Amino acid sequence: MGLLDKLMGNNEPAKKADFSDVQSGSSSTAPAPAQTSSMGASAGGTYTVVSGDSLSKIAKHHYGDANKWHAIYEANRDKIKNPDLIHPGQVLTLPDIS
Repeated sequence: MGLLDKLMGNNEPAKKADFSDVQSGSSSTAPAPAQTSSMGASAGGTYTVVSGDSLSKIAKHHYGDANKWHAIYEANRDKIKNPDLIHPGQVLTLPDIS
């Protein structure tokens, strides 16, 4: 029993927390990544650019091939003036590549 318990008039011994029913794992509010087929090509969708991204990094992650950045650029020419300059927060269309 601690000093604060004595001052507050709590004469019961402190109970330890019981975490026996806690399960490991994780959760997130982040959007799920675009689905990929067995060939590695994305089924389309959108992607929000984050700091450090480039079209080739996005292509590598979603299509398994960094050289497919051209397809992302072509699908977003209205949003991207220079393929070397994309900005965090931009929402890009990921075309379905077969």
